[in-house]
Amino acid sequence: MMLTNVIQTSNLTRQFRKVMAVDHITLQVPQGSIYGFLGPNGAGKTTTIRLLLRLIRPDEGTVRIFGLSLPQQQQAILRKVGAFVELPSLYPHLTGYENLDITRRLIGANTQKIKDVLKIVNLEKDSKRLVRGYSLGMRQRLALALALLGDPELLILDEPTNGLDPAGIQEIRALIKHLAQERGITVFISSHLLNEVEQVATHVGIVSKGKLIFQGTLNQLQAESEAYIQIKTNQTEVASQLLTSNGFIVRQHSENEIHLVSNSQVNPSIITKLLVENQIEVSQISRVNPSLEEIFMRLTSEKEN
Repeated sequence: MMLTNVIQTSNLTRQFRKVMAVDHITLQVPQGSIYGFLGPNGAGKTTTIRLLLRLIRPDEGTVRIFGLSLPQQQQAILRKVGAFVELPSLYPHLTGYENLDITRRLIGANTQKIKDVLKIVNLEKDSKRLVRGYSLGMRQRLALALALLGDPELLILDEPTNGLDPAGIQEIRALIKHLAQERGITVFISSHLLNEVEQVATHVGIVSKGKLIFQGTLNQLQAESEAYIQIKTNQTEVASQLLTSNGFIVRQHSENEIHLVSNSQVNPSIITKLLVENQIEVSQISRVNPSLEEIFMRLTSEKEN
């Protein structure tokens, strides 16, 4: 059975004076996915999220969530969505439990739901403490608990690991995986932390200067980027000339490293033999599949150029 898209936008656009913050973005977020919305700071991620939540209005384009249209069916949509945008708004002079209870009353949930979400985010023992005494990681988990109070089918999280230490990042990452895999919640998560998204996401969208420049699964993203042969030598100039004259394509070289375009016919052992026979010392040679971060940097730099 084909996955349906929980979020579907078409040519979503928002301009602030002369700045095109969101430039005709068409998103497709499959049901049950963890969709990593990647981009550098200022790329348009938070503005896109604000448009999805109808916190601001688009200049052009349409938004459909659960197959329903914004703004026409906004109330029905938002009942099934949990979110936090940028820094979560919490009451520091109240306890974690009291913060949750305020939202619970507003949405009409029962008190048992507070206990349920506290358990999910592992804040049961700290729920009676004042929020002003919470670490940043605890505040982020409390914000996630607030987003879960209404039993959402879709979570929209804006930079949920921003400012966290490695332990805090790991906690949030584990929570997101649990919510998607064990509870069937679709998660849309914006981030500039590429290695974190790589570890948690099933799908990614890459945005740069307001434009969506890639969208698909991590496997599709990896397939779009060529593997390369990495050669480490202290004779890169001579080695590059030799390799080029023998039909190899040098993609780039630095003081101690050469990258060759790779395909199934390029054999590292043949390259090593060629170099060694020409008195060029090779300390390491390997076929490398670019990391998500390398692919991201290439795509965004191509966009800027």
